[in-house]
Amino acid sequence: MDLTEGTLREKNDRAKRMMLWFGIGSLIMSFAGLTSAVLVSKRREDWMNDFSMPNAFLISCIIIVTSSLTFILAKRMLKQGNRSATTGLLFVTFGLGIAFIASQLYGFQQIVDSGYYFTGESSNVTMSFIYVIATLHILHVIAGLLSLLFVIYNHFKQKYSATEMLGMELSASFWHFIDILWLVLFFFLSYLV
Repeated sequence: MDLTEGTLREKNDRAKRMMLWFGIGSLIMSFAGLTSAVLVSKRREDWMNDFSMPNAFLISCIIIVTSSLTFILAKRMLKQGNRSATTGLLFVTFGLGIAFIASQLYGFQQIVDSGYYFTGESSNVTMSFIYVIATLHILHVIAGLLSLLFVIYNHFKQKYSATEMLGMELSASFWHFIDILWLVLFFFLSYLV
């Protein structure tokens, strides 16, 4: 299909989808750079090999997977014309996003309780990378939450329907991406480092 074909609306929709995928591509490259830096730094003498990730980070994996499922169900309910179920599921997804961030912050507290800080005498390169990677991911979850708020607002304005849901689809794609990203980062930091 020629990308120049179609109505102005179809062209705009394709452009919005493409912009999202360019953004996701740049995020993948950014986190790939960070994980590459971790692999290079792992060779340092002061790298901690006996550290295990906080339990709160594992719990956050469960929360974020659940949030993806509720977003999928919200889209399904919208396609079925069930607006009240869609509303409820969007709010549950938003709440799970907040719970994810709270779990991450609790994970930071567990690291601090273990005696490791981001900077200072009790910091080390291993912990600094974990703090940076998790914090950057939290910032992207916040961006996802803002996107979700926009979707909720538009849903209340009845801008979405079974045949008109581009904004929800774009937000869902970004949300699923940041969910999968955290699972990959958690696995990487827990088992490959």
